[in-house]
Amino acid sequence: MTRLVGLAPVIGPDTRLLVLGSFPGVASLRAQQYYGHPQNQFWKILSALWATDLVALTYAHRLDAVRSRGLGIWDVYAACEREGSLDADIRHAELNDWGRLQRECPRLQAIAHNGGESFRHARHTRALGLPVYRLPSTSPANASWSFERKRQAWQAVFEATGLLG
Repeated sequence: MTRLVGLAPVIGPDTRLLVLGSFPGVASLRAQQYYGHPQNQFWKILSALWATDLVALTYAHRLDAVRSRGLGIWDVYAACEREGSLDADIRHAELNDWGRLQRECPRLQAIAHNGGESFRHARHTRALGLPVYRLPSTSPANASWSFERKRQAWQAVFEATGLLG
């Protein structure tokens, strides 16, 4: 298997909530964009929460919108081996460096794990002393949750961390 390297974090000094996925899928790695698969609902959920059509924006403008609202995006894994895009196929994963979050995100208030594989590492993120949330995965593989049910779960976390309004 080929060793894959993830994407750089989308974080900054104004990041208040960090959403952590597991590791980018094939489409995201190819595009070098978080949530780059057209069926992933991440950008659609944020669009619904913020009443802004992020999907219509260029990726650079999406990231600007995310940063301006205090949201950060990253993954729990810095690198891994995997064929395809399924989390279940991740092997020999290397965790990201959580220590940099406290240096680079002094306003960080909470961490939200996007899906179960990411949440498996909540013990590491809880060590930062911040609230940790589990969100339903926005992946197309999570078909058991409707878009509306996912949106409601995400909305509750965004409200709790002041990212709405």
